[in-house]
Amino acid sequence: MTEGLDPRVTPLRDGIASRELEGVMRAEVYLDPKVMSCTVPAAGVHRAPDLASEQMDQLLFGEAFEVIEEEGGFFWGQARRDGYVGFVAAAALGPQAPEPTHRIAAVRTYAFAEPSIKARASGPYSMNALVTIEAVEGRLAKAAGAGWMAVEHLVPVGVFEADMAAVAERFLGAPYLWGGRESLGLDCSGLSQAALFACGKACPRDADQQQQMGRAIDRGDFGRGDLVFWRGHMAIGLDGERIVHANGHHMAVAIEPLDGAIARIDAAGVGLPTAFRQL
Repeated sequence: MTEGLDPRVTPLRDGIASRELEGVMRAEVYLDPKVMSCTVPAAGVHRAPDLASEQMDQLLFGEAFEVIEEEGGFFWGQARRDGYVGFVAAAALGPQAPEPTHRIAAVRTYAFAEPSIKARASGPYSMNALVTIEAVEGRLAKAAGAGWMAVEHLVPVGVFEADMAAVAERFLGAPYLWGGRESLGLDCSGLSQAALFACGKACPRDADQQQQMGRAIDRGDFGRGDLVFWRGHMAIGLDGERIVHANGHHMAVAIEPLDGAIARIDAAGVGLPTAFRQL
């Protein structure tokens, strides 16, 4: 039975399923997932084993991906952090990383090949990427598999932000990118997910999934850190009158008056907001 199950977060395709679904869903074969880690700053989670296919999500450096099957230079499986299922280029994954000790707290940072800011740099690595620190020299910390990063751009795992709206504002001007979660490009739900992850809150990937979080509120009760949803879109409240969102109109993360956004989006044929939610 697959009725009622969301294929975006259900590791089942063409009769092949993750072992976790044995006895739950019918499949021809059940395979044991192999945990691998993202070894590049960001990697797309695609709809098909082809980089030209739709990017539905991204992995950030250090995040785990449960590999179920390999096909044509891609691994098919499930992202452990948000549960999304898809294909990731095999070259972007490596053996399971050591337990992370820190996460990147800056919007983005570079890693240097040596403990010097004049050394060759790689990246940038984005907020919420997970790293294991092996050594510290002065203001630089050695992240396993990446290089030396600025200590002030890192926080220990378990240390979180308190204001998701403030986190979202730090992405102002970042380009809009469908399926993006990285600081170089992200979409509406990628922005809210990044802000919530930074605050230590679990968060699904897509806007319709996030609309199930929290509790419903009226427009008059909307305020800082609340979420407003449209069909296929969402935004974060800065206060009762302003929102911040990654959107295709500005093609960037932008601040906009809520009432102006409601009128503009309705005029574009999307309709009025479907929900206001408080987390």
